[in-house]
This record gives sequence, structure tokens and C-alpha cells, in this order.
Amino acid sequence: MARKKAKLKVDLDLPKNDTTMTKLYFILGIGMILGISSMGFWFINSPFLPTPNGQPMFINIACGWDPTFSPDLESNESCPLLHDEPQTSVYESPQPWVKFLGNGQKFIVPGLLPDERGNYTGDLEQKFQLDCNVIADESIPYTLELWHFPDPKKSAHQTMASSTGFANKEGCKLNWHHVEPGERYAIVAYSDDPGLIRIREFSFSINIDVYDGIPENMNNASLWIGPELDLGVATIRPLLFMNFFGLGIFIAFFPASYYWDGVKNRINAMEDKFPDFLRDLAEYWKGGLAMNVAVQTLANSEYGVLNPEVKKMSDQISWGVSFGDVIGLFADRVGTPLVKRAISLIQEANKAGGKISDILVTAANDSREIKFLEGERKRSISSYIAVIWVSYMVFLGVIVVLGKVFIPAIAGSNSGEPDEEGSSDTKLGNMEIRAIDPLFFLMVFYYGVTLQALGNGVIAGLMATGRFSSGMKHAGMMIALALFAFNFVVYEPSLIGIQPPDPIEVSAGQFEPGMRISNTVPVATNLIISPFSPSSSDNLTASYEYFDLEAHPDKGSEIRWMRDGSRVLIYDNSLILPASATAVGEQWSFSVTPKDGIEFGETAFYNSDPDTGEAGFVTVV
Repeated sequence: MARKKAKLKVDLDLPKNDTTMTKLYFILGIGMILGISSMGFWFINSPFLPTPNGQPMFINIACGWDPTFSPDLESNESCPLLHDEPQTSVYESPQPWVKFLGNGQKFIVPGLLPDERGNYTGDLEQKFQLDCNVIADESIPYTLELWHFPDPKKSAHQTMASSTGFANKEGCKLNWHHVEPGERYAIVAYSDDPGLIRIREFSFSINIDVYDGIPENMNNASLWIGPELDLGVATIRPLLFMNFFGLGIFIAFFPASYYWDGVKNRINAMEDKFPDFLRDLAEYWKGGLAMNVAVQTLANSEYGVLNPEVKKMSDQISWGVSFGDVIGLFADRVGTPLVKRAISLIQEANKAGGKISDILVTAANDSREIKFLEGERKRSISSYIAVIWVSYMVFLGVIVVLGKVFIPAIAGSNSGEPDEEGSSDTKLGNMEIRAIDPLFFLMVFYYGVTLQALGNGVIAGLMATGRFSSGMKHAGMMIALALFAFNFVVYEPSLIGIQPPDPIEVSAGQFEPGMRISNTVPVATNLIISPFSPSSSDNLTASYEYFDLEAHPDKGSEIRWMRDGSRVLIYDNSLILPASATAVGEQWSFSVTPKDGIEFGETAFYNSDPDTGEAGFVTVV
């Protein structure tokens, strides 16, 4: 029976077309298309291209508007890019309410009034939320209410929402789906404890979603700022129109430059190992091995990034390609003057025959010397590259400080209320200080930093390697650093024209809403003065019986002493009258107005005549 022949697997790695340049042109082409598109987007959103209606050309195109058409709220809401999203207006109580049974805070809701909405008839739902913290001596029940006053001149109100809870616990909230702008409302907090334990401390914040008529993606100067992105540690607007100036330059050149610099760095790494390969090849030839065998043997050695090329040469030799052709193909793949020069010398020596090891050693020494000189040049020039980077970092730091600290301070110092002519300029005597636009200065700063990055980066790359691609890689990194610094540090909402929400108006102040718990006033009876017939050396002691239907304790009752029918103020609320205050012949009496901590009852008099109601008295003897 014939034996089945085993299949022979052959690793045939013949020369293939080099796709390096194809990849470079593809990356460069895509980058240029995206970069020019980014620059175009920046230009049609920038103030450098004004339009009659004051809107960016991009918005007019995206929304299908004629440049002479002036949009209002209705037209903004009809365009998908220009929806108005609410901002949260917050009022926090400056001080907590303390020791109360019921208290309230009136406020007026901010937002777009109906006559400010033009023809827009849609809903602008402004949600209300009260967050609070209730502290009491015990975990007493409480009630929160939201009142609406339809007529601000009257006290009549409607209870829109209510919630209950217990003091000293979490979850103190009150929500309502809509509060109308310009209307007066109030929040009210009650203690629901039947024993009338007061709320010891009540702190709160009012949060209202407010619409201002400015689209979410635009600022108050009708410039594109894009949607907000919350990263947790920071909130940024990555699609701000200014960013596309730097992004356009970055995308157009950095990807291709990064790729080409990687190719060149890989070739440089191969050149660094090339002298070692030539030296080992010479040593094997001296040992009596033919060049073909030497190359195949060196395929198992370690040459770093040169290993794939040595393996490829070994495979080509194993299939009969001559040594001269193999090293020629290697020189074509690497394509650098250093390798081509050494390979040309070796090829000529291989054709002439003779002692080729000396040629290999000479080529290896020559290549090593050239690489050493290149390394020396890089080391000497690196200090200049560091100076360029440090100078750019200092420049960027100064610009960031100016944008973060100086410009807001200047803008805030003369941002007065507009006068009758609509000007916010500040006057100092006869000198007028013009109101500044922070966004204008930020644009100047950002464009300056980006152009500085472009110039510094190109110079640094040309000095380091002599290649424009290396320069654009440095420039790209500097531009990315500027983008990061401006977006995460400089671009505060107030500086890029984001208008803060209108504040919640609380000038109407606090009020006491009255009791929620029904209460019966207390009664004082059986008033007694001891002793009944006092001498001038006796203290007078007043006593009475207190009764409250709800069993509320005697709290806040008022006691008044009368001498010969006249009130003696110094002994108010005292049950004991000292003997030093009395004299023989004086007539003393007292009255009690009982209070249960909530309300006063009727005043009771000592030994009053049930027929006449006149108070009785004791006479000092």
C-alpha cells in the first residue's frame, strides 16, 4: 500500500508592494478634508462673517432661514438646533428659620412673561422643587405647602402642592410641575405636632427651571457655543465655534504627521541596528560561512525592529534569490541614504569578490559613525527644543491667567445696568470707561495661542529632525494643550456669553400663615393671694388654677400686680411680691392672662365680683 505524501507548508515571503505612501496619502487626504471642513464650520459661525439678521451663517443654513429674517421664540423652537432648555434658578435661605409652628416665604417666579414670547403658544414648563432640612427636639410631623396668589394685592391663595414628613429625617422635598413666570407664590412650613412642639430649625433652597428665550446652543450674542457636556469633574462645550479653529489645523496635519513621524522613527530604529547586523555578517563570513548561510543564521538573532527585515531576507535566500538581490531589495524597502550607501558598497564588493568582510566592517563603522553624529546633533539641539516648549507653556500660562482672572475682573468692574440708551459703560467723572465683551478678548487670546503653537511647533520639529512632519506633530500637541487649557479652565459660562437665569425675587419677605392645629384657649380660675390679711413684713404670694382642654402646658401666661388699682410694672410675671414693696394701708391685687404657648385666654382677676367684674384686693395691716 502506497504511503500518503505529507503536505509541505512553505512560508513564501516574496517582496510586496510597499503601502506606506498609500497610507500616508490616505490619512493626509482624510485629514485635509476634515480639517478644511472644521475651518469652514468655524468661519461660518464666527463674527468674521456677519449676516443681516445677526445670526451665524451656519444657523441660517441649518434652519433654512433667509439672512434678512429676524427669528423669534417661535422660529427658534421650530429649528431642531435652537431649542431653549431651562436653566435652574436657585434661592437658598440666608439663615434658617428657628423655633416656629408655622412660617412662610413669598417669592415671584422668574422667566419669560407671556408678552415676551411673541407668537409662541407652546408650553414652557417651569418645574418647582423645594429641598429642605427640618430639625426639631423630637421627630415631629410637619407639612410643606406651595401657595399661589392669583391676585398679588390680596391674601387669598390656592394651595398648589403639599407634602409631609418627620423632623430629623431625610427626604424633605416639595415638587410641582409648573410655576408661572411673574406670578407670586409662597412656600409654607408647619409643625403638625399635637403637643405644639416647635420646629427648631428649617433651612431650605428653592429651585425653579427657568426659560430665558436664548437657545441652549447659542450665547446671548447669537454665537454658536454647542451643547453642554458634563464630565463629572467639569462641564465643557466641546463644539464651541472657536474650538474648530484649532481643531481644523490639528485634524488637517497632525494625524498624517504622526503617522509619517512613526514611519521615520521606525526606520531610524532600524538604522541604529543596521551596523550591528553588518558587523555580525562580517564575523560569520570570517568564520567561513557563505553570505547566504550567514544571513539565514542571523535570522534567529535579536536586532529589535530590524528582525522582520532579516527574517524576510533569510526567506528570500532560502528560495534561491541571490544575496546581492536580497540586500538590494532590503535597501529599497528602507529607502534611507545611509542604508542605500552601505548596501551599494556591499553589492559592488560582492560582485568583485575578494575579502568582503573588510567592506562589511567598513560599512558598519561608517553607519555607526553617522548615527553617532546624528545622536550628537539631537542631544545638542534638545535644549533648544526644550526652550521652545517652555516658552510656549509660559505664554499659554500667562494667557490662561489673563482669561481666567484679569478679563472677568475687568468685565465685572464696569458691567453696570444699561442706561436709557442701552449702554452699560461706566462713567468716572468726565471719563467714560467702555464696557468690554469678555468673549472678544477670549477669541483674541485663543487665536493667538493657536497661531503661536503652530509657529513654535514647526520650528521645533525642523530644528529637531529637519522634517516638516515632525514640526506639525509638535504643533499638534501644542494646539491640543491649548484646547484643553481653554475648555477646562478659561471658558467659564459667563465669559463665553451664557446668560445666568434670572434670580428668584423674595423681596415680599416672610410671613406667619397661622395655625393648622385647632386650639382652645386656656382658662385661669381661683386666684388667691397669701396671706389673706398680710402685714407689712409679709411677702405676698399669688396662685391660680390653670386649665387647657388640649392639656397644653402653662406657657407664656402674663401676671400683673396692681397697687391701689395701678399696675406696678417692675413685678410683672412674678408670683411673689416681696414685703419691701408693700406698706401699711396699701391695697394689692393681681390678674392672670393665661397662655398655652399658642394663644392667650381671657384675663382673670383676683377675687373679682361676679356681678360688677371689679377686682378684689387685700389690704396690708
